[in-house]
Amino acid sequence: LSHPATQTAVCQFILFVILSDAVGWNTAKDAYNNFGSNRGKSAFFNDRGNANRGRFEHGGFGGGGGNSRWVEESRDDGDWSKPTPRNERLEHELFSGSNTGINFERYDDIPVEATGHNCPHHIESFQDLDLGEIIMGNIALSRYTRPTPVQKYAIPIIKSKRDLMACAQTGSGKTAAFLLPILSQIYTEGPGEALNAAKENGKYGRRKQFPISLILAPTRELALQIYDEARKFSYRSKVRPCVVYGGADIGQQIRDLERGCHLLVATPGRLVDMMERGKIGLDYCNYLVLDEADRMLDMGFEPQIRRIVEQDTMPHKGIRHTMMFSATFPKEIQILARDFLEDYIFLAVGRVGSTSENITQKVVWVEESDKRSFLLDLLSATGKDSLTLVFVETKKGADALEDFLYREGYACTSIHGDRSQRDREEALSQFRSGKCPILVATAVAARGLDISNVKHVINFDLPSDIEEYVHRIGRTGRVGNLGLATSFFNDKNGNITKDLLDILGEAKQEIPSWLESLAYEHQHKSSTRGRSKRFAGGFGARDYRQTAAGGNAGGFAGRGRNQGGHGGARGFGGGGFGNFYTSDGYGGNYSHSQVDWWGN
Repeated sequence: LSHPATQTAVCQFILFVILSDAVGWNTAKDAYNNFGSNRGKSAFFNDRGNANRGRFEHGGFGGGGGNSRWVEESRDDGDWSKPTPRNERLEHELFSGSNTGINFERYDDIPVEATGHNCPHHIESFQDLDLGEIIMGNIALSRYTRPTPVQKYAIPIIKSKRDLMACAQTGSGKTAAFLLPILSQIYTEGPGEALNAAKENGKYGRRKQFPISLILAPTRELALQIYDEARKFSYRSKVRPCVVYGGADIGQQIRDLERGCHLLVATPGRLVDMMERGKIGLDYCNYLVLDEADRMLDMGFEPQIRRIVEQDTMPHKGIRHTMMFSATFPKEIQILARDFLEDYIFLAVGRVGSTSENITQKVVWVEESDKRSFLLDLLSATGKDSLTLVFVETKKGADALEDFLYREGYACTSIHGDRSQRDREEALSQFRSGKCPILVATAVAARGLDISNVKHVINFDLPSDIEEYVHRIGRTGRVGNLGLATSFFNDKNGNITKDLLDILGEAKQEIPSWLESLAYEHQHKSSTRGRSKRFAGGFGARDYRQTAAGGNAGGFAGRGRNQGGHGGARGFGGGGFGNFYTSDGYGGNYSHSQVDWWGN
């Protein structure tokens, strides 16, 4: 304290605290910034703090103020449907990397079915519904030209305040399908009682937040991805999105929440923690979304979901508006989901990822001892600039394979549940940028991750169930791009044989004769335990109520322009695979074919 500069800083802080109690925060802020000769330094530190918030700076509430708590009250007042002034720096940050326009026309032949009571009619363009000035402006900034199939049907259903269970592959635009109508309704209706509750709970200080909308996601990466989209569509609005997830600094997340939270994206574990700390109240949560709901409701997540939805202060079903999205909805999950939905509409969109002509699926017989050698052959044929995602079953296996590839001279990284959140985000960043074009991953990367230029997905270890396979191969061939999915098959994968055969047949893919033989043998061995084809008709699921009730539920279906099938062509990149599967044996090396692995 003997240094003059230190003494000056301490005096400033003491004066700041005194004025805060005596004359309020705004006066204290002005006095602090105008005090003494160090005003420039104070302004510098304030600016630096705002600039370095990274993912936690949500901006968009004014022309240049960012998210300072000093202007929090001004955000709450007035008409929420009117856009706030532009912020060019934030606008560039949010939209400079936006998709330059998905070729939606090629998806007009994807089949769509909506079943349930009084289904609202679908739209053909964003202008068909009154989404409001803010949403339409952000759609234009995102360069979205027309809605995808899931958006055409889901947006009017959600706008009509109907509960929804939607089965649509990630990569089909489902994040925007629920964000656009939810935010549009929040802008129209305003914050309502949630705002008064937050004010009464504690003014300006460390107060409890009452989000109007809650979006739950099973993984940290997916939560961050949804949050980034929410930031785009809440730009120039008074709505403030926040994200909370495990593995990151909880103190930073709490400080971020205290600056206001109207739309919350969360993973279940961290949300329960925040609720028990008294930082979040769900009393006025009018919109609940479960993304990747089939996984959210499995045995690992169901208790936490019930704790959040049923055992706290969240409004009951029928009062709140609930939406569930996933790429697969088995019957048992649909039955479980009834506990959270009221008079819902079931929306089935043909699987854009797994059955599209954009993905060529290959299954090859590879013994366990030969997998690494076969993988090296594939990687050497892929090309250095192509992103390759390699899936394994275990965390230990991911680390071992990453070490092996590194020793072989490949730039690679890995992602799995035992890696810290910082390491996981760094690995994804290196993979996206192409610095490490090979990513070895467990199932943690199978769902939700949107990496647009993944050219090759390799199932080094096939998963034990077909839903996981659907999610994995959906990481390539994402909306408008071509992709290849290769799966290593051997005796350990017998339990997936029949379902895998169904998927390949539905997508009009080349089916090795040995796989057909195995499926026939397996079906006869386990005929008493067989289950019905889960993906009938090109969908990730069908509404189980249709079969349970004898098909008496109302609904509609459509295929867009074409009534033809939506399955894929066998060729990839313009060429077929020739005599790749000419042998009836279990082996075979791709180098023996007259065309290479990529169809050249």
